[in-house]
Amino acid sequence: MPHNKLNISGGAADVLSWVTHSLSSDETDMLRNVSRLPCLFKHVALMPDAHLGKGSMVGSVIATKDAVIPATVGVDIGCGMMALKTPFKSGILDGKMAEFRHEIERAIPVGFNDHKEPTDESLAWEGWAEFGQLHPGVQDRERKAMKQLGTLGGGNHFIEVCLDTEDHVWLMLHSGSRNIGNEVATRHIATAKSLHDLNTLPAADLAYFVQGTPEFKAYWHDLVWAQRYAMLNREIMMSRLLKSFNRMFDAELEIGSKIADQKSKIDVVVNCHHNYVAIEEHFGDEVFVTRKGAINAETGRYGIIPGSMGAKSFIIRGLGNAEAFNSCSHGAGRKMSRTKAKARFTRDDLEAQTRGVECRKDKAVIDEIPGAYKDIEEVMRAQSDLVEVVAELKQVICVKG
Repeated sequence: MPHNKLNISGGAADVLSWVTHSLSSDETDMLRNVSRLPCLFKHVALMPDAHLGKGSMVGSVIATKDAVIPATVGVDIGCGMMALKTPFKSGILDGKMAEFRHEIERAIPVGFNDHKEPTDESLAWEGWAEFGQLHPGVQDRERKAMKQLGTLGGGNHFIEVCLDTEDHVWLMLHSGSRNIGNEVATRHIATAKSLHDLNTLPAADLAYFVQGTPEFKAYWHDLVWAQRYAMLNREIMMSRLLKSFNRMFDAELEIGSKIADQKSKIDVVVNCHHNYVAIEEHFGDEVFVTRKGAINAETGRYGIIPGSMGAKSFIIRGLGNAEAFNSCSHGAGRKMSRTKAKARFTRDDLEAQTRGVECRKDKAVIDEIPGAYKDIEEVMRAQSDLVEVVAELKQVICVKG
């Protein structure tokens, strides 16, 4: 579906939207505020899964010239997805799905849990040499950050075993920069606000750093570090997930291996951020592109668009739509808040909507029920000019934080 230009009264720059649902007044206000930023480049691109966020819409792509807005990047810096395709078919899971889910939960800490001691992969990361250069307010968090590297977290983070339409088994997970990303972001957001007369900004959460200032330099360093941490976090978890898979199913899968045996070969590996900033060239200018709940969909690039637990997910290849700043949605997007979902749905609803999926079905995860999310099929139809589908997945095991 081609985008349309929203008519927002009082806005400055254009908002190009791929959204098919009606926007609330709060969402329109948020878009108006972003459109009035003096550092905004060209326009705002709104992805089809967009919903309310902090400062700016989740599902928005905001390009800025010589500035970055830390609250728009958000507190889960580098949050994203990783997936790989195995050569095995669904038959190997027969009778073992519950056992495998529990094996995953033993291998990878979820929720508020972390590793009792840092993993070997964590200790080997060269990024720790830079920890002393991070914001002074997080200097007592290094040990915690080391123990959380290779852990899932909570909320909408998950680990899944999926099947594609050709019956191949996929492994997939969703996580970010854990507590250290949150701590770094929170402190820099406060610094940004202290630099502005907030009455002169469209909204306080849109306080920004200007390139060339010491505050920008400090934030950019910490942002890049946290994005690297998040990427490695997913890689370590996927490595542990693969080890569990190999033990359970007598396999020999290894990422990056050169094994000739087709039964040991991983065909596709994707690891992508959907909450981050990158320096890119658009419309002939070098700009900072903030994808807040969106992924890079430049021509030929692989990405992951997950649905909710119980719904489909998609492996995609970007079509490089310039008007969208080469971006697409990062998932289905919430259609109701966690509070509303808990009030509306019951445990029976959760069991019905996740029938056939080996997962937690207790009261604590009702806020993640599929009914709290938009229809992923509709979201995909709305961005047919942004991506092409490479694989369609359906989860059979889901581990929640």
